[in-house]
Amino acid sequence: MERNEQKALLREAVSAIFPDMQRVGRFIYDHAELGNREFESSRFLAEELGKLGFEVRFPYAGVETALRADLRCGEGPTVAFLGEYDALPGYGPNHDQVAHACGHNWIAATCYGACAALARCRELFSGTISFIGAPAEESVGGKIDVLRNGGYEGVDAALQFHLGNYTAMSARHLTFLAMDSLEFTFHGRAAHAAGQPHCGINALDAVNLTFAGISCLRQHVTPDVRMHGIITDGGAACNIVPDFARCRFYIRAAHRSYLNEVKERVLNIARGAALMTGAELEWRYFENPFDELKVNVGLQSALRDNLAALGVEESVPEDADGGFGSSDVGNVSQVAATAYCELATGLGPDVSAHMERFLEGVVGPCADRTMPLAAAAMAMTALDVFREPEIIRG
Repeated sequence: MERNEQKALLREAVSAIFPDMQRVGRFIYDHAELGNREFESSRFLAEELGKLGFEVRFPYAGVETALRADLRCGEGPTVAFLGEYDALPGYGPNHDQVAHACGHNWIAATCYGACAALARCRELFSGTISFIGAPAEESVGGKIDVLRNGGYEGVDAALQFHLGNYTAMSARHLTFLAMDSLEFTFHGRAAHAAGQPHCGINALDAVNLTFAGISCLRQHVTPDVRMHGIITDGGAACNIVPDFARCRFYIRAAHRSYLNEVKERVLNIARGAALMTGAELEWRYFENPFDELKVNVGLQSALRDNLAALGVEESVPEDADGGFGSSDVGNVSQVAATAYCELATGLGPDVSAHMERFLEGVVGPCADRTMPLAAAAMAMTALDVFREPEIIRG
């Protein structure tokens, strides 16, 4: 049977299991959970994949809400679909609700759909289908914990789709920056701010000097670098010299090697702030270090060709601003050939991820249009890898 005929069978399989994809996406949407607390979502996915005949490991790789489901269909490559299912805080009328404003319920459903379609057509190929679900992409980067514990061992290729305000397929429109999450804690000495200010050591001054130093540094780094932070603790009362202050920064760059250089300069700024004020400095990573996305040319090309066969074209305007962000998918891409794509929700270019209106695109009519496209494109691309493994080795 010709490969195009096989892909037609995969598309038919996606259509057949589409109601199940809707059900998976809706369940996770209705049970929105924050990172590392996705107890219902991860258990539900493990059960649903088990019903398809997959060998399920849950919990997985030492991470309570991670899972891996494998279906071995003979000798050949292992293609993994990178499931996500954590939600975000701060939605609803009172900004106190957890919701899937990044569409991770949709990601889980499309990865499930690709797995289910391939499982229905297992006689067409030889290899292993793998769903690897990891928690907390929006915060600590759960894929990095899974990776650190050997959870992507044996994976040859990895695929994921995301929703966005545009459809983006080319590497230049899919930039995930490497990112370090730095927390600086300064310890000073309390004193009466009016009566005995000379007896105090102002920890908040050290925080402010850190911000000032980083602002000066921005002029002397490459344009891809992003540095942004907040003050999490800045003192208890105006008439007390703050003896404790804390701030957090995300430091990003296009490549890990350069980010390591920038990080050292940022650390020296914080050390200098401590020296200038007399405060003591402690620092730590408050989240996992994220690496940049490394797109595999052969795999990405196959994904683009399959999307074209489905009638999907890139829609990013030539003059569009770069949508720089970071994801733990980047860390996976350092160890396995990875392809990634964003599909437009159809809500318009002004509605992007994390906005409340983005919720309209992750379930319902908009999601019903994009979900089968993503599942079919991933399944078809996996078939390309099974039939022609050399495409990921170029």
